[in-house]
Amino acid sequence: MANSKRFAKALKAIDREKSYTLEETVAAIKEHATAKFNETVEVACNLGVDPKYSDQVVRGTCMLPHGTGKVVRVLAFARGDKAEEAKAAGADFIGDEETAKKITAGWLDFDVVIASPDMMGVVGKLGRVLGPRGLMPNPKTGTVTMDVGTAVKDAKAGKISFRVDKTGNVHVPVGKASFEEIALRENILTFMEKVIQLRPASVKGRYLKNISVSSTMGPGIRLDINDIRALLR
Repeated sequence: MANSKRFAKALKAIDREKSYTLEETVAAIKEHATAKFNETVEVACNLGVDPKYSDQVVRGTCMLPHGTGKVVRVLAFARGDKAEEAKAAGADFIGDEETAKKITAGWLDFDVVIASPDMMGVVGKLGRVLGPRGLMPNPKTGTVTMDVGTAVKDAKAGKISFRVDKTGNVHVPVGKASFEEIALRENILTFMEKVIQLRPASVKGRYLKNISVSSTMGPGIRLDINDIRALLR
């Protein structure tokens, strides 16, 4: 009941028909994130793409300057020197054939999976488990690489991966409600700049259709697209 009352109060304070500047949006998010835990702040973008066409699939990675505020558990599939490199970089788990069996049996206590190319024979068999959860390593996102040490450090530091879903939406975490306003604004701008850079050449007409920002327990706040573009000039 307390949660629903809190949400209703926040919803009443937000004009659902208005598009807010980034500064107004972040201020409102922090004002209404009053849960007893540190709420995650997320950005959702609706893009004018048709993901059923491969040349309109928007996917990429982004290093948030202030991280996500989340402790990221990294599983690195690597052998020998590469395993030692991953461990030295802060990997929480080093994966091998036995780890793959554990995952098949239901173990999923990790947030990011990184693999050296020679381990993809092992990791590839986990596609049905990792794929639907967005955890499957991929060279395009830098999670299949010989430079496993850098990949582990980047994941720990706040590198996020994203991919448009079948309805044209992209959702990503951009920090915590406890972040300073400037940190949240810089994280959001960094992500939006990347999304704009990734506009497919085949997309005609409006690309950014809607952007909203919300905290875990709060309502979505519509972000003014023109304000974002102006800030990125």
